[in-house]
Amino acid sequence: MVFYKKSYTFDVLFNNKDEMLDLKQLTVEVCRIATEAGHFLKEERKNFRRERVMEKHAHDYVSYVDKESEVRLVKALSALLPEAGFITEEGSATYQDEPYCWVIDPLDGTTNYIHDEAPYCVCIALRSRTELLLGVVYEVCRNECFYAWKGGKAFMNGEEIHVSDVRDIKNAFVFTELPYNYDQYKPTALHLIDNLYGAVGGIRMNGSAAAAICYIANGRFDAWAEAFIGKWDYSAAD
Repeated sequence: MVFYKKSYTFDVLFNNKDEMLDLKQLTVEVCRIATEAGHFLKEERKNFRRERVMEKHAHDYVSYVDKESEVRLVKALSALLPEAGFITEEGSATYQDEPYCWVIDPLDGTTNYIHDEAPYCVCIALRSRTELLLGVVYEVCRNECFYAWKGGKAFMNGEEIHVSDVRDIKNAFVFTELPYNYDQYKPTALHLIDNLYGAVGGIRMNGSAAAAICYIANGRFDAWAEAFIGKWDYSAAD
């Protein structure tokens, strides 16, 4: 897949009847932006400095790489669609009731990244006031770009993807996570493990909600259960 730079305005996205136009090409542009951000993450990891990691909440981390990646994404997406606002994990841009809103996570899987563990992703979604219009997740470690747009199908690196055909829970390969909100989530986590362990084909945790959802979408895993995640964690993969 080859990505080319382009800029959009409302006139390009909508005609007089408010019908969506060219979301496919817009998605291609977002794939390019996400991939470029992913390459930045990969290069920075080679000389990553652990001492520059901050703890936002208990066991919830942010690094200078998250912040710089977000700044780069905001700049590129603002140029692509100037009329859109932002919901961002690190707060480098804001949403002020614009007709469109980018929802971005510059580095989903920060703890994985800190420990040089796969997976970690760049996540970009575009919403109108009422619905999701497109989503792009670039998983850096596997060099896999997952994407879809309203009215289209779902793809990974140019190939259409589908969920698995597993229907029996005993054969299901299941993702679950243990989020940072341990006080609230611990009873649920214990319930899930108690009911799934030994009853399903396998249980894994991968540290990236976006990657987990995408792995369900392409049939790599069969089910996923998680809570206490932000819009930026799931919107691009939803």
